[in-house]
Amino acid sequence: MATSLGYVKTASESTVSMGPRSPESIESVWFVTNYDTSALKSWKEEEEAETWMPEFQKKTVHIKDPKRVEEIICGLIKGGASRLQIITDFDMTLSKFSHAGKRCPTCHNIIDNCKFVTEECRKKLYQLKDTYYAIEIDPNLTIAEKYPYIVEWYVKSHTLLIEQRLRKDKLAEMVRESDAMLKEGYELFFDKLNEYNIPVFIFSAGIGDILEEVIRQAGVYHPNVKVVSNFMDFDDNGVIKGFKGELIHVYNKHDGALKNTEYFKQLKDNSNIILLGDSLGDLTMADGVPNVESILKIGYLNDKVDELLERYMDSYDIVLVKDETLDVANSILQKIL
Repeated sequence: MATSLGYVKTASESTVSMGPRSPESIESVWFVTNYDTSALKSWKEEEEAETWMPEFQKKTVHIKDPKRVEEIICGLIKGGASRLQIITDFDMTLSKFSHAGKRCPTCHNIIDNCKFVTEECRKKLYQLKDTYYAIEIDPNLTIAEKYPYIVEWYVKSHTLLIEQRLRKDKLAEMVRESDAMLKEGYELFFDKLNEYNIPVFIFSAGIGDILEEVIRQAGVYHPNVKVVSNFMDFDDNGVIKGFKGELIHVYNKHDGALKNTEYFKQLKDNSNIILLGDSLGDLTMADGVPNVESILKIGYLNDKVDELLERYMDSYDIVLVKDETLDVANSILQKIL
């Protein structure tokens, strides 16, 4: 495990570093600004300066309160692997928002775009997306105001998919032929967490069957991963007839988290959390955890950056703007594991 935490960008874009920590004490992490190596009090100053994490120096990284982030990360390091769990969204959090200037599909979009959906249905699905996505990301509307529209969007979309009589045995082909991509560094992220048997709770408002197929085809659907999402219900012939359970959408994850309290109770010793999301609704994903000690909330801001950055920085500990990697999360895991 490396011996330093790295640099971060504050809201004012000044360079702040989380300096090297001594082997004796995790609490000895301190801030060193603007490469001020004179503040490094001990051992191998120049060599250590070269090993600080570059991930926190990226222009995509925004942190409102670096001192608080430092304290949280110290708590995560102190707890180690045995106390850690990951709670994460999927679409546009673990998967890419865009690649080479082109939007990447969500789990729903993978079906919308597939050859097993008629052109008429596809047109209706696109129209729904154009109408309701604008509402979802509207910075002038509250979550309460958006809520009924998002429910309406999901219900209408799912009804159209059911009418298409999609087959279970075609899902793998849908994913294989799609443009879905996981974020850069996903192998390291999933494989390292599996190596240390860290529980990974993927809480998605997408379509669970598609989500599972994406990570299965990527080779990272490990035994430590649990997926909670909207799963299709198929008849005896493998044809979709509905969706299982209650609808999960971006703004009711608080309720879903509470419904998974039993899962979190089984992880009562895993009281340290890294939460990853891309919506303000994702902030409630850990609400079912009974005994949180340290929680680090990392938010991906993919759209409406100018309008939403301040709100995201008020809500997430670390905000990653148009960042299509898991570099920051991986660099933190490297310190913990």
